[in-house]
Amino acid sequence: MEKYINVIGAGLAGSEAAYQIAKRGIKVKLYEMRPVKNTPAHHSDKFGELVCSNSLKSSSLENASGLLKEEMRLLDSLIIRAADNNSVKAGQALSVDREAFSLYITDEIKNNPLIEVIYGEVTEIPEGITIIATGPLTSDDFSTKIASLLEEEHLYFYDASSPIIETSSIDFSIAFKQSRYDKGDADYINCPFTKEQFFEFYNELINAQRVPLHEFEKELHFDACQPIESIAKGGFKSLTFGPMKPVGITPPDGSKPFAVVQLRQDNAIGDLYNIVGFQTNLLFKEQDRVFKMIPGLENAKIYRYGVMHRNTYINAPKHLNKYMQLKKHENIFFAGQISGVEGYIESSASAIVAAINAVRLISKEEMIEVPSITILGSLINYICSASEKNFRPMNSNYGILVNRDKDKLEIARKSLEGLKEWKEQNHE
Repeated sequence: MEKYINVIGAGLAGSEAAYQIAKRGIKVKLYEMRPVKNTPAHHSDKFGELVCSNSLKSSSLENASGLLKEEMRLLDSLIIRAADNNSVKAGQALSVDREAFSLYITDEIKNNPLIEVIYGEVTEIPEGITIIATGPLTSDDFSTKIASLLEEEHLYFYDASSPIIETSSIDFSIAFKQSRYDKGDADYINCPFTKEQFFEFYNELINAQRVPLHEFEKELHFDACQPIESIAKGGFKSLTFGPMKPVGITPPDGSKPFAVVQLRQDNAIGDLYNIVGFQTNLLFKEQDRVFKMIPGLENAKIYRYGVMHRNTYINAPKHLNKYMQLKKHENIFFAGQISGVEGYIESSASAIVAAINAVRLISKEEMIEVPSITILGSLINYICSASEKNFRPMNSNYGILVNRDKDKLEIARKSLEGLKEWKEQNHE
């Protein structure tokens, strides 16, 4: 009988899982509902589409996200290879040309002879070993099926994306290029505010009209993706000490701005920039009105408006073990944001663990845990052993490491050495 593994969803996690399974010689049936059925946040039919930001966070080993990317390179991550091959300048961050990044992943998947892509919405969990990587925008019907499988309602929060601006519409007599603290090659566009300009903008922002939620929906935001208008409701200092902090930025005239909005390059040719930290749920007409109060953006052309959408995830500590496998259903694995990790890179990394163990299960081999000395192992350990009560998705950070050291570079060295040793021992 032919052996194959089902993967549901061709986002970052699903694409990574399919690639990792195929490279181990096992056939994959990859299910993707787009473009047959779209989501509120996706804009194309490409695999691995980025919907919130083009930034994959820091590349520095002093940052846990940078270390996680290095660990994934050791594990031959498709997503990291796609990012490295389609990067754009963004200081110490790994940012990508969104379209080229997704096209790279799509071509890799579609040209793999071991991967069969099946288009259409999945409403029933298929027989056999299956990795569910449907992401934060899992369809209502399939969400209901998962809830039934888990014998409970799963959780959700709201995620939002930032507007994208056409570079040619930015007024560079006001805006200027500089990286914060000059870390990078002037990779960001900065829009400086005087105190008077800031408070005029602030008052309009907190009073702007938002897209209404359905009556049955309770608004919950993951901290890293709060809409800018929600952050502002916490007081003006939540902006000037947060996404609009002026520190490390010096305008060409040597003045000291009261606040600064930064824009980050969104594609390789640099004709599109996204507004950093300005995820929003404002009505489109309000985005046009309020965001054009930002100095330098008075005549801005918004290429894509910010949107907010519901994210779905399961209660991982209750349902998953450290193989990313359901405790009560050994043939079913979860990967990506629906599994309880937060972030593009984290989602992709979790899929590597799920894929390795799904292959081992179908091959009747012993499944394996990633060592907790690594940031990947610590992330999986966290989501599978955190408190079930009020569980929230977790991203990579040095605080979750089981074995911590004060020196972050020493942490990174031990982590990478530990992962290399684990790979050799397990022939991975």
